[in-house]
Amino acid sequence: MRSLTKHGRYINSRIGKAIDAYDLINNGDKILVAVSGGKDSTTLLSLLKERLRWIPVKYELIACHVKTDFHCGSCAHTKTLTKFFKKLGVKYVFKDVKVLDTKGKTNCFWCSWNKRKALFETADEFKCDKIAFGHHKDDIVETVLMNMIYKGETAAMNPKQELFKGKIVIIRPLCLVEEKFIRLYAKENALTDKLCACPFGADSKRKYVKKLIKDIAKDSPDINVRTNIFNSIARVKGDYVKLESIS
Repeated sequence: MRSLTKHGRYINSRIGKAIDAYDLINNGDKILVAVSGGKDSTTLLSLLKERLRWIPVKYELIACHVKTDFHCGSCAHTKTLTKFFKKLGVKYVFKDVKVLDTKGKTNCFWCSWNKRKALFETADEFKCDKIAFGHHKDDIVETVLMNMIYKGETAAMNPKQELFKGKIVIIRPLCLVEEKFIRLYAKENALTDKLCACPFGADSKRKYVKKLIKDIAKDSPDINVRTNIFNSIARVKGDYVKLESIS
């Protein structure tokens, strides 16, 4: 691990903790890593590859970038990602999907659904048993509050989630890592901080919730707000949750 930077060592330790706590990776796994081109997914791929140099558990990585026919002004370029994948020495594949309708428009749900479908199909094509996403702790915490506020339900992104009767398992090895450390690692290693700036994200609900959490944390510096929200999902006090849904 001597080649890792300061924040790389920290993130790596958190990845190891998540893998142990949630049984994310096992010997012989074949993992498709979803790489958007942003700092989160490139950090995940680079550190999962780095871990193979010294941990006893051996697994295979295949990087997958899903390209759509909807482009913002700074989408990840194939050449940029190809160079990155080759430098890491990982197998990689690019998949093209159409998300625009006949009028040249799309929306978040349809775009996301089609990209996720392409990843499932690619995992099946290469006989991968797991798909790794770069969602970090902040993503999970924000999702918890978004579901409570906008959907009236308690739900989050699971660190490990089995789909299709266990045929495919989604894993999130960065689930215990706060975004600020990923940003620092990306800077230390000259990883692009933001290769894609989706225009739908400018005024998104997630952006609002992200700011809300940041403001609460600023007002309560003695409390780890993000960790408290993260842990709350696993600390449900049944005796105090007996309300029935009323519209």
